[in-house]
Amino acid sequence: MAIVARTNQQWALELHRKIPEVLGWPIVYPPSLPITEPNDVFASLIDHTQLKPDASPDQIDKLCDEAIKHKFKSCCVHGINVAQVAKRLEGSEVLTCCVVGFPLGSCKSSVKAFETKEAIEDGAQEIDMVMNISALKAKDYSTVWEDIRAVIEAADGVPVKVILETVFLTSEEKVAAAYISAEAGAAFVKTCTGFNGGGASVDDVSLMQKSVRHRYGVKVKASAGLRTFEKVMEMVQAGAQRIGTSSGASIMEKNTTAPYLSY
Repeated sequence: MAIVARTNQQWALELHRKIPEVLGWPIVYPPSLPITEPNDVFASLIDHTQLKPDASPDQIDKLCDEAIKHKFKSCCVHGINVAQVAKRLEGSEVLTCCVVGFPLGSCKSSVKAFETKEAIEDGAQEIDMVMNISALKAKDYSTVWEDIRAVIEAADGVPVKVILETVFLTSEEKVAAAYISAEAGAAFVKTCTGFNGGGASVDDVSLMQKSVRHRYGVKVKASAGLRTFEKVMEMVQAGAQRIGTSSGASIMEKNTTAPYLSY
């Protein structure tokens, strides 16, 4: 499907139709993955995350070493750490992921685009951007779309995940945010930063999954507050295909939970 710009009026008319349609759809859970304990399939869903502002170089190295050991999908860090992470992960299958416009999403689109280009030059292979939350709340949908497009164009083929920051949004706004992100060409829509309260929920993941399913290949990432195997699996069974957590290593290393019972 083509990427098509719209005026704000066109977005408003389209969302006026789309939002109640999505909210009215029944929840359809995806097929269960064969995961009953923390294993390699489970690990391949994890974006191993270190976004504390005081993270030391040693902590960043530890993050990378844990990701390599457990075969996580990526290490997700701030732009200032990308070069270190890319070098540490060299030769492994673990991806380098960088956050952009984090954690508020309130910088100019040109700044987000610049951050994106710099991160990719330093070795980032995925980008997690925070959307323009205030524009969405103001129903300035064309600005939301343009902000996401600026990052996707700067990424030049590198997958972009759009963080909706669901803690601030109504159900209707969550549908609008996810739908616009998918229409802009996002690879994933993502729940939260974890820096502004709230956290991922089954209801939000399910709603986001419904909101993007018209665009084949767009996926959902659940992030924030996911510290146990059971909690992660709730998100996976709701439709999340990627998980952002700083607790991946502890989940893998404890490996003492009872088998998860799927829906």
